[in-house]
Amino acid sequence: MNKTPILIIFLVLFSPKPWVNAQVKPLLPPGLKEIRLEDLKKDIFELSSDHFMGRSAGNIDELKSAAWIAKKYQEIGLIPAGEDGTYFQFFNLWRNRISSSAQIQIDHQNLVLWKDITISQMANAKIDGTILYLGNASEIKYSELDIKGKIVALEASPKGINLNVSLPTWRYSRYLMTKYGNELIKHGAIAILFVSDAYGEKSWDDANENFKRGLYDIDGGPNTLVTTTVPVFWVHASLKGILQDSKANLSAQLQVERFQYPSVNIVGKIKGTDPTLSGEYLLLSGHTDAHGVRNPIQGDTIYHGADDNASVDVAILASARAYKKYPGKRSVLVVIHGAEERGLLGSRWFSSHPTVPIHQIVAVLNGDMIGRNNTDSAALLGINPPHRNSKDLVSMALLANLEGPKFKLDTLWDSPSHIEGWYFRSDHVPYARLGIPSIMYTSLLHSDYHTPQDNAENINLEKLKKMSDWLYRTGWKVLESPNRPGLDPNFKLER
Repeated sequence: MNKTPILIIFLVLFSPKPWVNAQVKPLLPPGLKEIRLEDLKKDIFELSSDHFMGRSAGNIDELKSAAWIAKKYQEIGLIPAGEDGTYFQFFNLWRNRISSSAQIQIDHQNLVLWKDITISQMANAKIDGTILYLGNASEIKYSELDIKGKIVALEASPKGINLNVSLPTWRYSRYLMTKYGNELIKHGAIAILFVSDAYGEKSWDDANENFKRGLYDIDGGPNTLVTTTVPVFWVHASLKGILQDSKANLSAQLQVERFQYPSVNIVGKIKGTDPTLSGEYLLLSGHTDAHGVRNPIQGDTIYHGADDNASVDVAILASARAYKKYPGKRSVLVVIHGAEERGLLGSRWFSSHPTVPIHQIVAVLNGDMIGRNNTDSAALLGINPPHRNSKDLVSMALLANLEGPKFKLDTLWDSPSHIEGWYFRSDHVPYARLGIPSIMYTSLLHSDYHTPQDNAENINLEKLKKMSDWLYRTGWKVLESPNRPGLDPNFKLER
């Protein structure tokens, strides 16, 4: 892994503005002793227990876990900052999925949806025609294709994809769609069939669980209604021989159905001590939901979401206890968002429907998965351009690290070229797009990510404590600084 070089540490400590604002100086936060390992352990075992059944967004279990979090807010003494005098801000999820009435045949043989064939891109479509087999995806000369109006099939290939990350998972199909499928659509294909390779077969069950659920969005979002017209299928490798026949035929009738579900953000605040600065907010950001009950892995079907993202939620609760007992000059806004796993929906909703004036939020400290991997290493996203939008906030976080946990920082995952696109997959992004200084704390992926084995028993509690300290230390600098963190000029994300 790419570690933070000595040069960065030197710059943080000794360089003049703008890298380190003169206002940023070592401050010993008074509430560090309130970040207690026993509280973190108790809370994470409760929140990721079987009782909440994986906290799937739009599900009663997500709402039950939101009630648990609200009870914690009340015990800590947070001021309700949701809607109607409560801790809650409810919003609607719109879900689109393929109807079970779908009919699909290849060479007049009925295929069972989600068993024999799966659909990775939905469309309302009626298709009947001969399949053109293009061969291995990595060997196709895309610039020479003449496929307008045709149904095409191609064999999946991992060539050119970094498999030493978190694959195979459902994202394998997404990588191949980006690399090959979009190009086929540009050339006029009316339907696409990917033939599974070894990675496709290994990730089939996991991918199915995502494809079955379909697409979610909030009111006004791009997924509220399905606008794609080209369906994309995956079939097992056993069908390769049939598809290679130049006379193979695909017949499909697909219907997309639409539902509405509730989700909720849980919002509380702590008033600051300064008559002027207390009108500004530090926002602490996490998310409630995990992946619910799904396909069994190692004999378990509950995707507990201990690291993703109960680890951050309990760290935020610990920080809230410290800030409540020892408040800073600025106020603290605690927002644990709903439906992050459905596409950052809770943070997109709150950032567009804030319960405090949005311009009064001076910084967002977001976390996603902070309780696993090496005890002495971590990552901070939003540290490097084009993802960095505030040198001031980054310098505060780096100084807090040097003064406290002294993590070796991995910077590779913050790169725009990283295959995972990790920066864009958590709740700081909607705030960064609004020009609010925002960073993300993480201890990165692991083999139990999005599986039932992401449970409390596998959390590295020492690591969780150190990450919680770092989050709190950074927040204290934001609360006490005379000036709000500045926004980098000309900040623009690459997508």
